[in-house]
Amino acid sequence: MENKFAITTYPNAAEITKQLDELIKKPIYTIKPEALKAYEEEYYEKKCKKSKEMIEKAKEIIPGGVQHNLAFNYPFPLVFTKAEGAKLYDIDGNEYLDFLQAGGPTVLGSNPPEVREQVIDLLKTCGPSTGLFHEFEYKLAKKISDNVETVQMFRMLGSGTEACMAAARVARLATKKKNIIKMGGAYHGWSDQLAYGIRIPGSKFTQANGVPLHTFKYTQEFFPNDLDDLERKLRFNMLRGGTAAVFIEPVGPESGTRPVDFDFNKGVERLCRKYGALLVFDEVVTGFRIGMSCAQGYFGVSPDLTIFGKAIAGGYPGAGGLGGKKEYMKYLGAGLDGSTKIKKALVGGTMAATPISCVAGYFALEAIEQTNACYKAGLMGDRLTQGLQKLIKKYGLPFVAFNQGSICHLETVGTMHFAINWMRPWEIPHVLSETSIRKKEMEHMGAAYMAEGLVTLAGSRLYTSAAYTPELIDEALKRFDKVFANVAMKK
Repeated sequence: MENKFAITTYPNAAEITKQLDELIKKPIYTIKPEALKAYEEEYYEKKCKKSKEMIEKAKEIIPGGVQHNLAFNYPFPLVFTKAEGAKLYDIDGNEYLDFLQAGGPTVLGSNPPEVREQVIDLLKTCGPSTGLFHEFEYKLAKKISDNVETVQMFRMLGSGTEACMAAARVARLATKKKNIIKMGGAYHGWSDQLAYGIRIPGSKFTQANGVPLHTFKYTQEFFPNDLDDLERKLRFNMLRGGTAAVFIEPVGPESGTRPVDFDFNKGVERLCRKYGALLVFDEVVTGFRIGMSCAQGYFGVSPDLTIFGKAIAGGYPGAGGLGGKKEYMKYLGAGLDGSTKIKKALVGGTMAATPISCVAGYFALEAIEQTNACYKAGLMGDRLTQGLQKLIKKYGLPFVAFNQGSICHLETVGTMHFAINWMRPWEIPHVLSETSIRKKEMEHMGAAYMAEGLVTLAGSRLYTSAAYTPELIDEALKRFDKVFANVAMKK
């Protein structure tokens, strides 16, 4: 079977960047105060009573009332009890169209029966975890390796954050260099050394509260889509021990919120070869969502190490892993494979590669491959984006909508399009203040979407899955229309 990529037409990064540049120069357009108040009173207070009651209790023993950042929602988080296909249901019985998709892993849609039945069978026989080897550890690794050319070996871990940590350690052992360069604004998990330059390019350590500054001694960032800036950093590092690895999100930082040119990844690969740094592709979001050969297959790039998450456990716990070429992956098996000449990277995880995560991941990837789910989800992403663009034009709003296949973006305030220039320090307070204001309005828009039965990622990113149909997408657009009709310039 021919497996098509999710991206039918790659977005024009330069044109989108121009639109986003204009967006953050304009006044903020957001949900009208009276409309927001009506949503609060008529929807949240009247139709979400059980959610509110439970969250109030949860706040007493859970910091902030929720265990995951994605669960936060203004005016209070909702409690979801059922997920099925393209829909979610809360504890009060309200139904929603799900564009969060658990943060991205459910390319097939939520709780697909073909995966669930295999997991239930496993639970009846083996149980979720043994601490020992299970046959599906091999089967999942083989499935990934068969589809992703550069993944000659694969090591399952517990999360994308852990996989990013492992990649940094492997790169430093393999190259005997210390410096890591990442793309500004990219998110590579929340480990100390990589919590640098996240979300806003140029932010350096400002988003990493609780992390000592000396931790970032060997971490730098370069401006997204700027190969000249990357080469300057690589050249500078030649004077201070060299660069072990360059980390990138292949469709742009924070999973394409700030899109990069189509040939950008090829340029990064060329520079990595020139300066002897490993190329690390963070495919936590793009892996098995862009296509079975992932974003690297789409762009025709050969990274040395690939970070996986989200989809490789089919939405079940334990979604993380590191794959790559044997010459580098050997640092994860030293000692275990009889080798005593190389040092083993310090990587562990008692609950990594559990039978439940490997079985779920294997059968999820099988189903994605057999049903061409990436392509189907991408078509729904195209339909959603095109519909949003028409609505934006209909209401004369400055919003920007674009997509990379099933990764869709609806930028209403452009919070993450700001950048910090440390050569102009007098601008930093303005940037921090402006992003804070815009983040609040993003939450207000997200609350309006939720009240109309639309679950989004922070009100600005939307994932489509193969469970969506044209009819469901059109229904979603009708709901977005209701929200946009109540948007005006903030006074």
